[in-house]
Amino acid sequence: MPDYAFNRQAGFEYEFLQKYEAGLVLIGQEVKSIRDSHISLKGAYVVLKDEEAWLINANIPAWQPKNTPAGYEATRSRKLLLREHEIRSLIGQSKQTGLTLVPIRVYNSKGKIKLEFALARGKKSFDKRAIIGRREADRRIQRVLRGKTED
Repeated sequence: MPDYAFNRQAGFEYEFLQKYEAGLVLIGQEVKSIRDSHISLKGAYVVLKDEEAWLINANIPAWQPKNTPAGYEATRSRKLLLREHEIRSLIGQSKQTGLTLVPIRVYNSKGKIKLEFALARGKKSFDKRAIIGRREADRRIQRVLRGKTED
């Protein structure tokens, strides 16, 4: 399953509680553009409206800009295909304070383009600092271990 887009910042900004997979309703040129990895999830989010899930603000530029249909919007809202029980569950969970739906990655599964998104809680700044500190400490430990094994 090759990843077409990955939202690296989401893992740093949010703590993922539960992950979901959804299909995307796209037009033909958007599929071609995504398969060429021309998609950005930066600033994108998932919204639930009228018992439907929507991907908002994901940027999918035109595959061939000169042959683009008139009125094409790269950041238009795109419907997500989920099962009814998943949508009901998401509606109940997303109403909790501090929880949001964050897109993580767009990938190919059995010839279909899928979106993986998560029910997430925003991290506090001190959590982020702790993660950075742990990562730097692990790097220092690895450097020391590599230095001793090379001698």
